[in-house]
Amino acid sequence: MRKILFAAASVTVLAACGGAGDGSEGNATGNQSSVSSSTGEAQDVTVEVGDDFALRLQTALIEATPGSTITLPAGTFAMTDGLTLDVDGVTLRGASQSETILDFKNQMGSGEGLLVTSDDVTLTNFTVRDSKGDGIKSKGADRITYSDVKVEWLGEPSEENGAYGIYPVESTDVLIERTHVRGASDAGIYVGQSSNIIVRDNLAEFNVAGIEIENSSNALVNGNVVRNNAGGILVFDLPDLPVMGGNSTLIRNNLIEDNNTRNFAPPGNIVASVPSGTGVIIMANDRVMVRDNNFANNQTAHVLITAYSQAFSDADYNPLPRNIEVRNNTYGESGYNPQGDLGEIASLVGGNLPPIIWDGVTSWGGNDETDVNIFIDEPASVGFVNLGLGSYPIDVSAASPSMDRPDGESIGNMPTVTLAHAE
Repeated sequence: MRKILFAAASVTVLAACGGAGDGSEGNATGNQSSVSSSTGEAQDVTVEVGDDFALRLQTALIEATPGSTITLPAGTFAMTDGLTLDVDGVTLRGASQSETILDFKNQMGSGEGLLVTSDDVTLTNFTVRDSKGDGIKSKGADRITYSDVKVEWLGEPSEENGAYGIYPVESTDVLIERTHVRGASDAGIYVGQSSNIIVRDNLAEFNVAGIEIENSSNALVNGNVVRNNAGGILVFDLPDLPVMGGNSTLIRNNLIEDNNTRNFAPPGNIVASVPSGTGVIIMANDRVMVRDNNFANNQTAHVLITAYSQAFSDADYNPLPRNIEVRNNTYGESGYNPQGDLGEIASLVGGNLPPIIWDGVTSWGGNDETDVNIFIDEPASVGFVNLGLGSYPIDVSAASPSMDRPDGESIGNMPTVTLAHAE
C-alpha cells in the first residue's frame, strides 16, 4: 500500500464546545492535558476537550500505533483543516453520531474532512459536518469499517456541498453499516474500484445519488433506507478508470422511496444526468440482481436499466448492462412525472412511465447486437417498457417502445460476500 508521509500536523482550531455540545460541562475548560494513554504496545489515546483540539487530534492520528484506539469526547469541534490517518489497525471512536461532531464549515482549502490511507481501520460513532470536499474518504484502505458514523451538509441541497459523503475507493473488504449521509452533491455513500463490499442498514437522504457502487465487484447493498435523493441506488461501470468490469451486485431488502429531490450535481458530473425520481439505476454493469426491495413514490421510474450513453475510446469497455435480474420487489406509485429525456419519451407511451424501464440498447460502435440477458420476474401487473432506443445519442423519433418483456433467463444465485474483518 502506498503510504503518505506527514511532515507535521498543520491543523488549527477555531473553537471547541464541550460536554453535550454547549461547553457547559466541567471538563470543557481549556486547561486539560492533551491526551491520556494506556500502557502496552498499542497505545490507546483519549483526545480531551480543550484548546487546540484539532491540532491534538491530528497529532494523535499521526503518532498512533497499530492496533490502538483514539477516543473522541462529546462536543462540537470546529476544524479548519482536513484530518489524515495513515497507520494500520487504528480505531477512531467518538461518543455517538449525535454527541461527537467535527465541524468543517470554516475549513481552509477544499479537501476531505478525513482521509484514510491505511488498512484495518475502524471509524465509528462520530459526525463529520460541512466539509468543503468529501466527508470521509479512504483510498487503498483494505478491511475498512465505517460504522455508526454520520456525514452531513446542513441546509438545502447545494452544488457547493462536497461530492461524496462516505467514499472508499480502490479497496478490498469494505463494510459500511448504520451510517447516515445527507446532502452530498454526488453520492452519499460511494464505493468505487473495490471488491468484497457490504453496505447495510444505512440511511442516505437528500444526496444526488443515495448509494453508488461503481466499477466494483461482489457487493451487497442490503437493508438500507434510501429516500429524498435525486437517484436512490446506482450501479455503474465507467470507462477509462484503473479498475473496470464492475459485476456481481445484489440490491436486496432496501426501502427506496421519495427520491424526487432535484438533481443538484455540478454540471459535467456523470450523476448530473441522473433524472430526479429514479429508485435504482443500473448502467453498463454485469450480473446485478434487484430483489425483495420496497419501492414507493419515485416520480420517474423505480428501476432504470441503461447503457452508457457518452462517447468513449477505451476498446476494452463494454457500455451495455447485461445479466440483470429484477424480481420479487414491492412497487408503489411511479412514473407520473418523468424527468429529463425520459419525460420526452414518456409521450410515446401515453405520458406515464411504468415502474421498470430498459433503454433497449444492445449494440454500440457498429458492433453486432448482443444478447444482454435482461430477466424481469415480476407479476404481469408490474409494468415494463423496452424503449427500443437502438443507440446513443438519443433520437426520440427513432425510439420503438415495447411493453413485451425480454426473453431473459435468471442469473442464478449471487455470490456470498464474505469480509475478512466482519461477520
